[in-house]
Formats: sequence, structure tokens, C-alpha cells
Amino acid sequence: MLPYAGGENTHFLEACTLCSKPLGHNTDIFMYRGNNPFCSQECRQEQIEIDEAREKRWRVKKSKETSTKTNVRTGSIVVA
Repeated sequence: MLPYAGGENTHFLEACTLCSKPLGHNTDIFMYRGNNPFCSQECRQEQIEIDEAREKRWRVKKSKETSTKTNVRTGSIVVA
């Protein structure tokens, strides 16, 4: 729980973002996108793949929305 949301005061480097495994004081911590700590390269890579899949779905969704909103008229315009 976040300290500013009324939870207990915890440090963001206490547990892995993906699996919630406690992070040791003398162990490697793998960071991703700023303040997201991971216990291993495998957890970090899994989160990267999750984010990439989410971004790809978002781009496809936006592309479909854009293509359905685009109204293109073809033809000739005659001015008298």
C-alpha cells in the first residue's frame, strides 16, 4: 500500500514489482522504467514483454479507431 494513501510507510525497493519476492540488501536489483525494481532478469524481462504486448494492443486499437473515424470522399467537384 502506498504511504500517501493511508498505508504503512514502505520503501519501493523492498519487493519485486512482478512476483513480490522480498529484495535483499546485498543482492542485485534489476530496475525498469524508473522506479520498478525486480528480483531477477527473468522477472524484469517478463514485465517488459507484458508492457510491449499492452502497447501493441493499444496501438492496434487506436489504429482501428482512427481508420473507422476517417471519412474520405472521392469524386469530382464541379464549380459553376
